Amino acid sequence: MEPQLLHSVGDGIATVVIHHPAKRNAMTAGMWRALPPLLDGLAADPAVRAVVLTGEGDTFCAGADISTLRGSSDEAQGLAVRAEDALAAFPKPTLAAVRGYCVGGGSQLAAACDLRFAQAGALFGVTPAKLGIVYPASATRRLVSLVGPATAKYLLFSGELIDAERALRTGLVDEVLAGDELDKRVAEFTRVLAARSLLTQASAKEFANGRTDRDAHWAEQARGSGDTAEGVAAFLERRPPRFTWTTPVSGPSGG
Repeated sequence: MEPQLLHSVGDGIATVVIHHPAKRNAMTAGMWRALPPLLDGLAADPAVRAVVLTGEGDTFCAGADISTLRGSSDEAQGLAVRAEDALAAFPKPTLAAVRGYCVGGGSQLAAACDLRFAQAGALFGVTPAKLGIVYPASATRRLVSLVGPATAKYLLFSGELIDAERALRTGLVDEVLAGDELDKRVAEFTRVLAARSLLTQASAKEFANGRTDRDAHWAEQARGSGDTAEGVAAFLERRPPRFTWTTPVSGPSGG
């Protein structure tokens, strides 16, 4: 099978699989290009309440396929940045389920997700210093927002790998699970996400990411959504809520 991004949708959760096992799921130029339009389709699908990003087999993603850097490194990096930015801007919750190596471009993709759950034994690294690459400003800011300046500098300056436990301590990941527990926990947690109000999640995501110009927009969305009334009614009636608000369809993120 050619290197590609596979995806499936079930029970409100879209699962996107980085599939390039011959090179530890390294991202090719074609895979970087494919991610923004794939995300556009999932954003527009009202059946999708959240997205899980993972890798084929026992590796998340070992970075960019270095063969794609033989031409223009600026072009290759531009493809990666557009893909990461599209993932960071995706309007629904995103969760990276990480096994094995999460390195270089793989760590950038994981950092662009809202949450990261890792299998014990996973290894994380930010490696541009090994290749003489200027790490993108957007990816640097995203990393600093997760782990703080000191740990970001440690990772960027050295290119050293850190284990899942250290990633947890520094804030790079949110949970570390025993090997056979990762899939179970991801399924359990994403069921929780799918049951909650997407209105709350989408607005909180924008605010947490620093948007300061959308208060009126979200107030209008809340007034017309019915989610608040449904949430209160469900609480008083002691039943699970049935939230119906979904993200409005916007223009494509590019690719």
